[in-house]
Amino acid sequence: MRILSKRQLKELVLYSPQHVARLEAAGSFPKRIQLGQCRVGWIEQEVLDWLQKRIDRRDQSLHGSR
Repeated sequence: MRILSKRQLKELVLYSPQHVARLEAAGSFPKRIQLGQCRVGWIEQEVLDWLQKRIDRRDQSLHGSR
């Protein structure tokens, strides 16, 4: 299992930390893990699964519109 830092998450997702926090609060993004008093991270596989769902949705809408 790999844990992503805020910097690594931003490279993968390209959202601001504020937007990630809003998505998390809405239940639309994988929840962060508290690693220490001032350190958080995200489970890489959960983030990759979240991205894959968006890719799948995109592909379904492309094939559905033909």
